[in-house]
Amino acid sequence: MPFIPHTEQDVQAMLSAIGAESIDQLFEEIPADLANSSLDQVPPGLDEMELRRLVTERAATDSQYVNFIGAGAYQHHIPAAVWQIATRGEFYSAYTPYQAEASQGTLQLLYEYQTMMASLTGMEVSNASLYDGASAVAEAVLMAVRAQRKATRIVIPDTVHPAYRDVTDTIVSDQGIEIVALGHDSTRGIVDTDMLASLDTDDVAALVIQQPNFFGRIEDIDALTDMAHEKGWLVIGVVNPTSLALLKPPGEWGSNGADIAIGEGQPLGIPLSSGGPYFGFMCCRQKLVRQMPGRLIGRTLDADGNPGFSLTLQAREQHIRRSKATSNICTNQGLMVTAATIYMALMGRSGLKSVASASHANTRMLVDKLTAIEGVDRFHRGSYFHECVLRVDMPVGQVIAGLEARGIVAGLALEADYPDMQDCLLVCATELRTEQEMDDYAVHLENLISEHGTDQPRAGTL
Repeated sequence: MPFIPHTEQDVQAMLSAIGAESIDQLFEEIPADLANSSLDQVPPGLDEMELRRLVTERAATDSQYVNFIGAGAYQHHIPAAVWQIATRGEFYSAYTPYQAEASQGTLQLLYEYQTMMASLTGMEVSNASLYDGASAVAEAVLMAVRAQRKATRIVIPDTVHPAYRDVTDTIVSDQGIEIVALGHDSTRGIVDTDMLASLDTDDVAALVIQQPNFFGRIEDIDALTDMAHEKGWLVIGVVNPTSLALLKPPGEWGSNGADIAIGEGQPLGIPLSSGGPYFGFMCCRQKLVRQMPGRLIGRTLDADGNPGFSLTLQAREQHIRRSKATSNICTNQGLMVTAATIYMALMGRSGLKSVASASHANTRMLVDKLTAIEGVDRFHRGSYFHECVLRVDMPVGQVIAGLEARGIVAGLALEADYPDMQDCLLVCATELRTEQEMDDYAVHLENLISEHGTDQPRAGTL
């Protein structure tokens, strides 16, 4: 049902039926100091006609730009069959599969998804997804602390996505867990191994490593993994699933592999959609499976010996006793996972490798064209996947605004999260970008830099 009207009379009738005087009374268990008295950032309500107009205008705005931004959400080609299948009624309206006998199709698909993700990451177990990449990091941190028992510190380098670090801090800071920040080598844009080696190892549960990191750079992943394990820490790998078609999977990092692998699943057939919904994935070693949050689907036999699927290794506390659960994740991003499973099945091993290779090649081409412009340089030296940091010889805010006016999303300004990266831009090119689009970007950027130069007073003038 696309629309469910709740008139004031309906609301009062429902309150009367349950014996409540007001909607506020339903939430009286929330402490007063935690309740918002006003929502100043929430705009006033709109009627149906106004809402349709607003959504149409925003959709048109989203579709008119040539996109060179990534930073955790990537514009890839999505085969038409993915969402044609995912929006079939049996998938589109499926709910949490508590009743296995009525949910075999959904359960089988989730089992196939888990198998694919475990294979892609080189890990032994996968769950049936989390909310998004950011919350997956927080869930992995909580999982590591449970597994390490008394250790309550987590080392997170600043090469990990800033939003992931912020969300993790928000979720775990009030649970007695300390986030230990670790800087990076500003010249190379990767974790400083000497700085890591000098860290106090007491009470540390895990090291979080992003590969490729937020700057697109390739970390010395084997050395970092082995160093963490030598200190007695778990290793949590944050990975881009597309990159795993080319790069070493977390299960093979260092001598023994990462312990937990997580990331954002959006690149696997999910459109950008103005920011969501997306989904997070999580895989781990078999020894940690009982600490894994979310749903796990198992393959079993029924009473007649026929193969079937069901929820497994998950207590009822996961759904009804939140304080006792490993996580309060119940109805997950099932539709997004459905699309991702179909996407991976259609693409196969060679298709994913082709997407990753084309994205890497396009980014190299883009970087070569842009750095050929006087006043544009790479900020870091070394290898990268399909993102790269460029320094521009003019205020980066003006670059972004100027190119936006020309129908181009130039990239992400980094100064707000990394003050030492003033006038730096994180750019990305996936397999969708054409050479003509890159040439247009270069021409417009060169013109902007030239115009900025002529606007500046010459030395000795007023």
